[in-house]
Amino acid sequence: MAAKVHTEKHFTSSALVTDIVIGMSDGLTVPFALAAGLSGAVHDTHVIVIAGLAEIVAGSIAMGLGGYLAGKTEIDHYNAEETREKWEVDNLPDNEKEEVRVIFADMGMSEATQRQVVEEMAKDKEKWVEFMMRYELGLEKPDARRARNSALNIGLSYIVGGLVPLSPYFFLSTPIDGLKLSACITVLCLFIFGFFKAKATGQPPLGGAVRVMLIGSLAAAAAFLIARLFTQ
Repeated sequence: MAAKVHTEKHFTSSALVTDIVIGMSDGLTVPFALAAGLSGAVHDTHVIVIAGLAEIVAGSIAMGLGGYLAGKTEIDHYNAEETREKWEVDNLPDNEKEEVRVIFADMGMSEATQRQVVEEMAKDKEKWVEFMMRYELGLEKPDARRARNSALNIGLSYIVGGLVPLSPYFFLSTPIDGLKLSACITVLCLFIFGFFKAKATGQPPLGGAVRVMLIGSLAAAAAFLIARLFTQ
């Protein structure tokens, strides 16, 4: 009887997906809350559009810069640790070999196999350092373009997300009407976004969708009520 083929399903979150989630989450939520708050305080959709666009521009730049700095920090940290590891391999080879041997021992290899593999690895300095970076320090070599790509991905995702709740105010003359349509569109988008975000990361899709939708809705409702409270 032929053995049943088992297909393993694992999700490895790519840098692009992570960036889109970060940018889109804030892009949908923050401008939505701002527009809702202004809808409870002003009587001109023109003001909301201008303020909303200004916030989207500022928010996308701030979020993009945050993504750039995070990516740059990751690269700088890896390079610094790699430089230190290379120095240790050159100047403290016996110590480094022992560290490699311990790693293999933890994997369950026999002592003879441990020492044989260590000596083979020590013949290739680059592979040796790469092994230590990954298994001793738990660091993967980051993409050199990570900082730039992250800034663009997060910034653009924020803009796309931010235009969703703001778009109805371009076409409607009264803030309350704009808010009603904006709420319908944005809540639906939050639900869809939360659903696919949860599904992609292996979480219960419905629960994830409801959670993201509720967070965005509560933020907008709080902003609207506070604005109304202080303008009465």
